Formats: sequence, structure tokens, C-alpha cells
Amino acid sequence: MPREPKIAPSLLSADFARLGEETQRVADADWLHFDVMDAHFVPNLTFGLPVMQAVQAVSPVPLDCHLMIDDPERWAPGYAEAGARNVTVHAEACADPRAVARDIRAAGALAGLAVKPATPLEDYLEVLRDFDTLLVMSVEPGFGGQSFIADVLSKVRTARRLVDAGDLTLVVEIDGGINADTIEQAAEAGVDMFVAGSAVYGAEDPAKAIAALRAQAAAAMRG
Repeated sequence: MPREPKIAPSLLSADFARLGEETQRVADADWLHFDVMDAHFVPNLTFGLPVMQAVQAVSPVPLDCHLMIDDPERWAPGYAEAGARNVTVHAEACADPRAVARDIRAAGALAGLAVKPATPLEDYLEVLRDFDTLLVMSVEPGFGGQSFIADVLSKVRTARRLVDAGDLTLVVEIDGGINADTIEQAAEAGVDMFVAGSAVYGAEDPAKAIAALRAQAAAAMRG
């Protein structure tokens, strides 16, 4: 079955003073990417659970919560309980990733595992059997607007091979520097879900930008 590209605009690039309206501007998206940063795991501080709950109440698309935080064991289930579709934790922050995945799923969400650009995927291949999503970071987590690191696509290719062979059942997601210049190579490598920040929210018409990115990715997938 041909893959269908999915777009997850990143709220990190939205107007923070108008978050409710900003969710409506991307109603054509598949997921809405919601970055949680704690100023410990990454050197930045963004949204937390109360803001997520407020956004969740008005968002026309499901929330994809990316927790760039220490102690995800403690905090991740709360985002699932609050109604997130997908809750992703960082491999580098988890003492026991499988236990976190179990807790997220038990609380009603899909469970995602994120890896930083320098983190080898090989260390987590067994663990990924317990996850629904793999988030490959194509920038260093912490700030929006960074340039795409193409070297991470080797991890995407590995994951795609394993999914296509039936060894893993995963949505392969990428986050960082995704725009009209980079989405095709990410799609060719095997990405299913593309997180795009300024490429969507920086556009005059976010709905048009989503459609254009989706079309570009679909063409690259068809080869």
C-alpha cells in the first residue's frame, strides 16, 4: 500500500498570544505538534500541561506532544490523560523507555520515542517494538528555526526497512528544518509524518503551505 504523507505543524512557530486562533489556521493538518521543554533536558522553556489542555480543548486536529524534558516517567502519562493523540519522550531522558511507553498507552495515547541527531538508533531497536512512533530529530532539540541535519536520514532509512519488513510497526516522524527544500529527501528516506514549523506558520496561507508540502512529499514517495 502506498504511504500517505502526513503534516504536523509545530505550534512553536505560532503566535503565542493567539494560540487558539493559530490552531484553526492549520485545520487541514494531520497532527498539531506541541513542544514541551523544561529548561533542563534542553536549554529552553516552552509550554506545559495547562497550556496543552487549553489548546487541546480548541484544536481541530489531534495533538502530538513532544516532551523534551527530564523525568518523562513522571510527566508523560498526564499528557496522554489530557487527550493527546501521541506522546513522545526522549530516549536519552528515559531510565526505562518500555515502562514509559506502557504508561502512555495505558493512559490512552500512542507512545513515541525521540532520538537526538547524535543518538544511535541501533541502541533502541528492541525497545521500539513497544512504541507506535519514532521521532528522528533533524536538529538539536531546544529551539525552532535551525538548519536540517541530513546525516540523520540514515536512521530514517533503517527504521523504514524494519517497518517495511514487518519487524516494527511504527509511524516514522521527523522534526527539525523541514521545509520545501528538505521534505523530499526526508520522504524518499522513509518518513511518514513531517513536523514543519516556520514552513507552515511563517507562510501567508498555512493551509496552502500544508497542501504544498504534502504534495511534494507524496511525489517523492512515489519516486
